[in-house]
Amino acid sequence: MDSERAARDIHVPVLLERVLELLGPALADRDAVCVDATLGLGGHAEALLATYPRLTLVGLDRDPEALRLAERRLAPHAGRLRLAHTIYSGLADVLDDLGHDRVHGALFDLGVSSLQLDEASRGFAYAQDAPLDMRMDPTAGITAEDVVNSYPVATLRRIFSEYGEERFAGRIAAAIERERRRERIASTARLAELVRDAIPAPARRKGGHPAKRVFQALRIEVNAELDAVRQAIPAAVDALAVGGRIVVLAYHSLEDRIVKRELAARARSSAPVGLPVEPEGTAPVLRLLTRGAETPDEAELAANPRAASVRLRAAERVREAA
Repeated sequence: MDSERAARDIHVPVLLERVLELLGPALADRDAVCVDATLGLGGHAEALLATYPRLTLVGLDRDPEALRLAERRLAPHAGRLRLAHTIYSGLADVLDDLGHDRVHGALFDLGVSSLQLDEASRGFAYAQDAPLDMRMDPTAGITAEDVVNSYPVATLRRIFSEYGEERFAGRIAAAIERERRRERIASTARLAELVRDAIPAPARRKGGHPAKRVFQALRIEVNAELDAVRQAIPAAVDALAVGGRIVVLAYHSLEDRIVKRELAARARSSAPVGLPVEPEGTAPVLRLLTRGAETPDEAELAANPRAASVRLRAAERVREAA
């Protein structure tokens, strides 16, 4: 089986039917444009293009290998496909380059992709030994090895605590400092071992692999994920036509909190409280389509265990900005 077929077979798009249901009213029966801001292996994109024959899909991804595989997967729809090698915070620039003033749909499937997790050499997985890389775009930026071996201990402690919500961030950072004085930390296996040994034995026996929170934190730092989300969600909302919809899948609380805050802010009036009449230009820009964050049901989890932590939020644009 070649790599393209293997990648396709292991990739199950998360909450696919719900994504199609939410985006459908904005895309059906028109010459619509939808941005898949995190194209990955193209599972969501393939379904969107197949379901809506008049749709043009703009696919973004910072991972050149993901773009290559997705382009092959989506070849039957090549005439309606526009691909760009960029992080999702570059969405506005891509749309401007393509001449799209407005889009009808925007989809974000945040976090690490199946391709990155399953390819051991990329260094995202604590369960497989590999170079300590973790870059979603392996052609640019710092690696996790750079972070672990060069950041001050206090900075490592903050990253592990804030981005990984790791209780033992201080102990882990101190263990890394001791080890890197002796020898450079260059592999995922060595880092996972250091983390495990730094955590008290009772804590290691619950909550999954003891290194998972540190690896998450490093991945977020290496790829500047939270800054990208803070830029990309407002840009996507700004690009939506009236009636256009945005759907966001987030996989940890830090991302979801940013998405929740941005969508909720746009779904509230900006007028001072207590006015008898809504002043012009202060009415909500968005209508929320989900009550809080939706989570996967048992059928979804059985078909796709990687959906376990997903939180879905969606909104519709209801007016132009003032």
